[in-house]
Amino acid sequence: MPPKIRQLAKKILHEPVEINIAISKPPEKIIQKAYVVYEPQKLPLIKKLLKETPYKNALIFCSRKQTVKQLTKELKHGGFNIAEIHSDLEQNERESVLSAFTAGRIPVLVATDILSRGIDIDTIDVVINYDVPGDGEDYVHRIGRTARAEADGAAFTLIGEKEQNKFAAIEQLLEKEVEKATVPQELGATPSYTPRLRHGGAGIKPKRNIYRHQGSRKKN
Repeated sequence: MPPKIRQLAKKILHEPVEINIAISKPPEKIIQKAYVVYEPQKLPLIKKLLKETPYKNALIFCSRKQTVKQLTKELKHGGFNIAEIHSDLEQNERESVLSAFTAGRIPVLVATDILSRGIDIDTIDVVINYDVPGDGEDYVHRIGRTARAEADGAAFTLIGEKEQNKFAAIEQLLEKEVEKATVPQELGATPSYTPRLRHGGAGIKPKRNIYRHQGSRKKN
C-alpha cells in the first residue's frame, strides 16, 4: 500500500488495525552490492559502473521523475546511449522506449518505480539503484528485474549520507547485510556506514497491508 493511501486510511478510519504480510526475498543468485557515498559522488560512480561493468541491458532506478530526467541528461552528455521512462511520458512513448530497450537498441534505461513491477525482460543483467527506495518491497521488486529466467544478475545500490537508515531497515527486512563495495579511490573519501538502525529498530514495513475498523470483519 503506497504511503499516501496508508496515511489516508489512518485519517478516515477509527483506530484501524494494520496487518503486515511478509514479502518475498530476492533470489539468492542476484549479486547485491552497495556503495556508501556522498551525494555528489553518485553521478561519477554511476558513469564508472556503466563503463566498467559488462552488461547487455542496464536498468537504473530513481525515486523521483525529476531525478530521472536530470540523470538521463547528464549521462547523455557523458556519451551513453540511454533513454528514460516516467509518468510524464504518454503510454505510447513508454511502449516505444521499452521496445527499443528490449531490442537492445537502447542498452541503458533510467526509470522511476513505474518499471519496478510488471516487466519481464530476460536481458536485464544489471540494476542500479541511484537512490535507496523508501520501502523494502520496492527494493525487492527493483532488483528482481534482473536475473530473470535462470540468468545471472547484479544489483548495485548507491547509499547517500541521509539514506543510511533506510538501507539498514531494508537489510533488516532481507535478514542479511548487503556487501559494501569499495568506492574507487579517484572519487575521493567516502562516509562511514553507521546507520542508527543497524543493530536494531523497527525497520521498514512492507506495503501490503489490510486495514479494518476495530470490532468489524470488513476489510478494506
